Amino acid sequence: MLRSMNEIKGYALLAEDGEIGRCKDFLLDDPNWTVRYMVADTGNWLPGRQVLILPLFLGRPDWASCLFPVKLVKKQVEDAPRLEEHAPVHRQYEVEYHSFYGLPFYWAGTHALGPVPYPAPLHDVNPESGEPSDPNQDECLLRSANELVEYHIKAVDGEIGHVEDFILDDDSWTVRYIVVDTRNWLPGKKVLVPPAWIESADWLQKTVTVDLTKGQVERSPEYDPSAPVNREYENLLYDFYGRPRYWQ
Repeated sequence: MLRSMNEIKGYALLAEDGEIGRCKDFLLDDPNWTVRYMVADTGNWLPGRQVLILPLFLGRPDWASCLFPVKLVKKQVEDAPRLEEHAPVHRQYEVEYHSFYGLPFYWAGTHALGPVPYPAPLHDVNPESGEPSDPNQDECLLRSANELVEYHIKAVDGEIGHVEDFILDDDSWTVRYIVVDTRNWLPGKKVLVPPAWIESADWLQKTVTVDLTKGQVERSPEYDPSAPVNREYENLLYDFYGRPRYWQ
């Protein structure tokens, strides 16, 4: 199912033996636009630490009660390799983190999640499968979704707005769409842009360039945040642009 990332932030995180905090942020890798970790705000429970949770450990959320089940006990979260608050997540830390839980590495494989396309089968994969000899091999910097919001979006012929939100597939934990707010150019209109149409991202300039013209965005089907992103809307969007659908 497709879900707004902004909607999920603030959800309570319930481990098997009690609450461990709330969803604070997500860490994405920009080559694949995939969620690598949820960042939990643990309040006073584990102060001074940045607590990361793999999508594999997230159960089906209860949308009515704004609650995310976490398939771990509190001791497992507490004993995981320590990462200081606000510290960058380097590959060496990720190796220690994945090894602690006995899981394969997402960067060793052909799928967005590494050896498998969806989180659940990771339980059945050999943790040593595809392990790189150098932990720093092909390292990519993970990006905070909170920081990406407000990045300027540039079309091939000029600026068109800014990033407001992300639409996630909660099965594969990939970003299906970037929500672009065009209010400074097309007042009040929001549109969706698939990451496959992104040409480049400049982290210093805080811009994302898309392979679209301003005119295309202006005529694009409008996104209504109060309505679900269903297959009917997606067909309308892809028909408008005449581009291949990600599900085919």
